[in-house]
Amino acid sequence: MADRRPSWSAGGGLGAQLRVVVTGLGTVNPLARSVPEFTAALRAGAGAIGPLTLFDPTGYRSQVAAEVKGITPPAWLPAPLRRRASRADIFALVAVEQALAASALDVAAAPDRIGLALGGTTGGMLRAEECLRDRIEGRLARYRASPLLGTPISTSADVVAAAFGTAGPRLMLSTACSSSANALGIALDWIRLGRADAVVAGGTESLCRTTFAGFNALHALSVEPCRPFDRRRNGLSLGEGAAIVVLESAERAARRGARVHAELVSYGTSADAHHLTAPHPDGTGAVLAMSRALARGRLAPEEIDYVNAHGTGTPMNDVIETAAIKAVFGPAARRLAISSTKGAIGHTLGAAGAIEALATILALRDGFVPPTVNLEEADPDCDLDFVPLRSRSAALRFAVSNSYGFGGNNTALVLGRG
Repeated sequence: MADRRPSWSAGGGLGAQLRVVVTGLGTVNPLARSVPEFTAALRAGAGAIGPLTLFDPTGYRSQVAAEVKGITPPAWLPAPLRRRASRADIFALVAVEQALAASALDVAAAPDRIGLALGGTTGGMLRAEECLRDRIEGRLARYRASPLLGTPISTSADVVAAAFGTAGPRLMLSTACSSSANALGIALDWIRLGRADAVVAGGTESLCRTTFAGFNALHALSVEPCRPFDRRRNGLSLGEGAAIVVLESAERAARRGARVHAELVSYGTSADAHHLTAPHPDGTGAVLAMSRALARGRLAPEEIDYVNAHGTGTPMNDVIETAAIKAVFGPAARRLAISSTKGAIGHTLGAAGAIEALATILALRDGFVPPTVNLEEADPDCDLDFVPLRSRSAALRFAVSNSYGFGGNNTALVLGRG
């Protein structure tokens, strides 16, 4: 089918839309410390969910999660930033360094034209929890400022901007599990509106006791590694990590001779306006987000080859998302390849949209579909092609990456082969 998207160009004022491409990639997550490692792990169908060791899970119903092991601050990080950097900040710093190096973007040449948009939900909560416990149990005589400076969610963007000198528009978004997908969408808008020449965008998230206890209290966590779309699924697994992309116009990337990994075509958002934690039973918000993303990208449903599903592994989410995909794609849903990466790395909450967008970019770039790890017994109510257990070679043109968050915060990204 012919590509029906317009040939967008710069200089058209408000509403003119540039083609925006991905020229840099970076990640640290439970499967990998780099993009090549992540690609290999996705192809191999590897999984990283196991016993939680970051803190003591004794007494919790679930005691498994997907952790990033042995992470330390970059050696080059100045001492003031090192003292205040939270675990989530460190994930972001490592991933941003990779992405900027891959893109060969010279931030110092025009720092005020380089934007920064990140998503997250926990910030430095883990470190704040540790300080509080040490104080209560007598190991800390008084609170010190430096460990607590990184507690707010917003400080990850502050630390990254200070470390790399990005002086353009800066935003730290928190819309639950769609946070970093929305960060990519906002970055797309900034470039198309001329507010930045390039944007460092993505998300970062750290495990912490508060979220682990909260999801346990909701009985939303599986006692074993989660099984998206499987008949025996009984909850999600939590994860952590970061993914970062560098976005810029296709025209600018061509002038720089930068490698293009993929295109960020469009995004769509919606709100369920239904429930604090449960999706709308009719999937209306999910349908609206995907439909808006396709419409804004000027793509027909049959032009999409792959969907990276939200796919949490909870009984309600997976059935509702399956029905939503059918509603949006109609007969084309039966030929779609669909998978969830949460069976491999867990649900990374505020970072999930960016990490899953990265998996989708790699699938488009390298011609494969990541598998749904731990999907062993198909659920009759989840009766589409969810690519169980093993990756699959495929020439993909366009893909959708779904992120649905608590409170009904829904976002769908459309990505295309570069």
